[in-house]
Amino acid sequence: MTTHQRLSRTDFRRVPANAPARVRVCVRLRPGVGTGQGQDAPCVRGVDSHSLEILNWRNEMETMKYHFDAFYDDTSTQHDVYMGSVKPVLRYLLEGQNASILAYGPTGAGKTHTMLGSPDQPGVIPRAVRDVLQMTRDASGDEWKYSVSMSYLEIYQEKVLDLLEPSSHDLPIREDQKHQILVPGLTQREITSFSDFESHFLPASCNRTVASTQLNQRSSRSHAVLLVWVSQTQGWPPYARRAAKLCLIDLAGSEDNRRTGNKGLRLKESGAINTSLFVLSKVVDALNQGLPRVPYRDSKLTRLLQDSLGGSAHSLIIANIAPEKRYYFDTLTSLNFAAKSKKVINKPFTQETLPDVASKRPSASSSDAGPEAKRPCPEEEQQPLVEEKPLSSLLPLENLEPALAERLLRLEALEKQQAGSGSRVVPILNTPRRERLGLLKQLEETRRELMSLKEKQLEIEAKVLQDKECAPAPRVPAKSARPRKQAVVLPFQQVLTPEKSQEEDGIIVISRKKGGRKRKTASPSAENEAPLEWEVAVRPDLLARSKENILALLNTGSVKALMGLHQIGKKKAQLIVDWRCHHGSFKKVEDLEKVEGVSAKQAASFLKVNILSSIGNLE
Repeated sequence: MTTHQRLSRTDFRRVPANAPARVRVCVRLRPGVGTGQGQDAPCVRGVDSHSLEILNWRNEMETMKYHFDAFYDDTSTQHDVYMGSVKPVLRYLLEGQNASILAYGPTGAGKTHTMLGSPDQPGVIPRAVRDVLQMTRDASGDEWKYSVSMSYLEIYQEKVLDLLEPSSHDLPIREDQKHQILVPGLTQREITSFSDFESHFLPASCNRTVASTQLNQRSSRSHAVLLVWVSQTQGWPPYARRAAKLCLIDLAGSEDNRRTGNKGLRLKESGAINTSLFVLSKVVDALNQGLPRVPYRDSKLTRLLQDSLGGSAHSLIIANIAPEKRYYFDTLTSLNFAAKSKKVINKPFTQETLPDVASKRPSASSSDAGPEAKRPCPEEEQQPLVEEKPLSSLLPLENLEPALAERLLRLEALEKQQAGSGSRVVPILNTPRRERLGLLKQLEETRRELMSLKEKQLEIEAKVLQDKECAPAPRVPAKSARPRKQAVVLPFQQVLTPEKSQEEDGIIVISRKKGGRKRKTASPSAENEAPLEWEVAVRPDLLARSKENILALLNTGSVKALMGLHQIGKKKAQLIVDWRCHHGSFKKVEDLEKVEGVSAKQAASFLKVNILSSIGNLE
């Protein structure tokens, strides 16, 4: 591998997984609370390890059946849930792929118990962190070295708050150039053992916002997200690096404020929780329907879970439900959300980072010598630079622009000068093959564009020449003995329409205004306007003839004949005939305004329209 083929900067690549991964969904039924009668009676019953039934609220004699990846009844333990659904997902972290565990359900359904547990029955979070640390220790060796770190945050009233370093500062959520979701400014602590994890996690858990409601003594008022980062570094070339992320999310439960009795701040918190969960449901619907826009940005929660739903993570949703009838509609809503979530397809991939090879290569003399004492690698000593042909020999210089061709030749002359001085500088024009092919492709496209423009220009010139040949020759009067004047092309602003005498054929006469000051053009934008010192008028002889014809029709025409004029209806024609009977003939056309019912403005408009029409008939 030559020098210019090595990686000069960090190179990122994605190694796809074997196949797209569907979001896995399991349902956990909380043990019943109460007497078991009336509203405390159960409405959910497990069928097998994958299915359950719930009463149909329209007809209690019927049941609705749901099928999931796993179903854990009220007798299942924390160990059963973890070993059956959670632990199989953790193995992807060692492959450099993301994973996500999400607890969903109404308030009081046991989400926090499932994720955190108790000292006697630890939940998903402590078990998962303990196993991740153990797996990284077992997998560490000469080939890969592992490191684990953690971050802990909560989303409270659409604000992202750091629980490891509590403050009122709202952290932003960003997406990097590799489409990875990150939170700038979020505290990250490295952990090497489970005791390190407890020393950071237990104090941070006390910072999470909780409150008491009528349904739950310790109700979570925010969504808690624990991020566990697993970094891998290869021990030998190419010294690849992998970074996997494990998201452990304990969502706040949806609440019915009519039953929780929330007021004031609790009511505001409940509104923010329900809104974010509603956006989460909209995201799942958009992914299942294949809509072009998925509303991840409508909520901080969905923005943070963009990797987990429809993204690059192996995701597991643990839907917690309550068996009592008083929670029937909350349970039904959770089951419907879980049923549509299992249709979401994620696309996991392994993201590897390949650092600069030269920076990782060990040097025997690096401890006691400077950068100039480093010896080149054996590949550089054994494989000399391949001499390539000049770029000008590969390109047709005659088809390039003169400036571009001259610049190309200057670069080649500079290259030869460097080669003659004996410096080991990579030739300027000996670019790698991929860049050279891209340059050739760009030049070929430019050449095709130039050829197409030339063809269009030739077509236009041929068409103009053909139109000139087909155009009839201008008629020249026989009596004209004056010599033909040579045509002079003037700028468009200075072209003036020549005056025509009244004897020439035509209707309109363009003449120069008499008197008055000549106005100059104010700006270049007025170049298409007619010169202000010229005026347009109708030939006087045609104007007089048209007025005579209209006057004769007004004096002798019947009602039907008068209706043939413009702007003359039956009523006005009758008025003209009556006025003619009482006052005699019209002396001039302008006397039409004397007729009762015809205003001066109507008479002027009548004259303008009918005179132009009459002139057209005369021509």
